[in-house]
Amino acid sequence: MMLNMDWETFWPPIRLSIQVSLVSSIFVTLLGVWIARYMSAKKFKGKVVLETVFMLPIVLPPTVVGFLLLVLFGRQGWAGKGIEWLFDAPIIFTWWAAVIASIVVAFPLVYQTMRVGFDSVDRSLEDAGRSEGASEWQVFRYISLPLTAHSLASAYILGFARSLGEFGATLMIAGNIPGRTQTIPTAIYVAVDSGNMAMAWAWTIAIIIVSFLMLLAVRRRSQP
Repeated sequence: MMLNMDWETFWPPIRLSIQVSLVSSIFVTLLGVWIARYMSAKKFKGKVVLETVFMLPIVLPPTVVGFLLLVLFGRQGWAGKGIEWLFDAPIIFTWWAAVIASIVVAFPLVYQTMRVGFDSVDRSLEDAGRSEGASEWQVFRYISLPLTAHSLASAYILGFARSLGEFGATLMIAGNIPGRTQTIPTAIYVAVDSGNMAMAWAWTIAIIIVSFLMLLAVRRRSQP
């Protein structure tokens, strides 16, 4: 069955999924590090409420997340209008829309991982750096970040793996255009719906292997 597959059809969703995951994981890791650092260092009224908002994509149905993104980034949404004005083209139903969806759904995992990492940093070490005249950037660069290197690596891997498996929100905002926005999860859905079980199995095995390797890397890094 596997030998009778159309290999020219097999590769594009894999390439696009990896492309989307690489780009989105970089963006979401940078965003997660910045926000987690701020939230770990600051105390303010409404902090718990704000952090609850950050974690919402974990519990909301992916289609709800996708719908909200579609409203925000669609041609009638303020973000969508702004992007179309800047680039003279809408962002929905492009692979960049898949990147946005992946960033949103992966953010809670990245944020929570980095928040735990920053919370575990010994504040006396940071204060010692400040007492020696180090700026906040130097404290972050040479003290806080090295001490959270393990969390940073785990956050990136989890962000990549979550982006790779995103389906519902991506389908809502990016669609399922073969060769343009069709990722592995959406390709599997279409293959099963059309009865092409050989392709569905091939893509399923591919995403399982990649996801397993990502999670294995996280597990190995968590070992003492």
